[in-house]
Amino acid sequence: MKDPVNIALIGSGFWGRNLARVFYELDALKMVCDLSKTVCQEMKSKYPRITTTSSFPDALDSPDIHAIAIATPAEHHFSMAKSVLLAGKHVFVEKPMAMTVPQGEELLELSQQTGKVLFVGHILHYHPAIITIKSMLAEGSLGRLQYIYSNRLNLGKFRREENILWSFALHDISVITSLVNEEPTEVKAFGTNILHPKISDTTMTHL
Repeated sequence: MKDPVNIALIGSGFWGRNLARVFYELDALKMVCDLSKTVCQEMKSKYPRITTTSSFPDALDSPDIHAIAIATPAEHHFSMAKSVLLAGKHVFVEKPMAMTVPQGEELLELSQQTGKVLFVGHILHYHPAIITIKSMLAEGSLGRLQYIYSNRLNLGKFRREENILWSFALHDISVITSLVNEEPTEVKAFGTNILHPKISDTTMTHL
C-alpha cells in the first residue's frame, strides 16, 4: 500500500472546484488556497477535513503537503509551478502549464533537476473514448490513419486571459499528437480577435 499524497489546491474557481471534489473523494485534498474568503469558507463547509488559506506561501511551506495543484488563471501557471518545484514538492498544473516555450522548457528542466513530478492537466487522455480509439489504432482495427479533423464550436466563457488556442485547442492538439505518436513538422495558426482587442477567441490551426 502506497503512502498517501497530501495535496494543496491553489484556486477553486470555475475549474478548481472540480479538482477539489475529485481530490477530496480520493482523500488526498488537505488544503485549499484561494484569495476569496467566501470561497475558502464554502470549501471548508463542503470539505470539513481540509484547511483553508489565502496565502500561497502557506502551501509551499507546509511540511504536510507533498504536492500542489494549480488551477489559477493561465498567466500565473509558470511562476507558481516554478515556486512549487523549487519548494521541493510535486506539481499538478492546469493547461497551459506556461505561456511560452522557454517557460515550459524551464519547468521541465527544473522538474528533472529536483526529481519532482510535473503533471499537466490534459484530462482527455484519460477519457474512455480516447483510450479505446488509441487501443484500436494500436491494434490496426481502424486501418491506416490519414488525417484528423477537430472542431470546437461552443462559445464557452469570454476570454479574459489566454486566447482560445491556449485554452481549448491544447486539449485537441495534445490528444492528436498522442494518437499519432508523432510531433508536427510544421504548424500554422490563425487567430481573430472578435470580442476582445488583444485576445483571439476564434482560431484555426493546421498541423
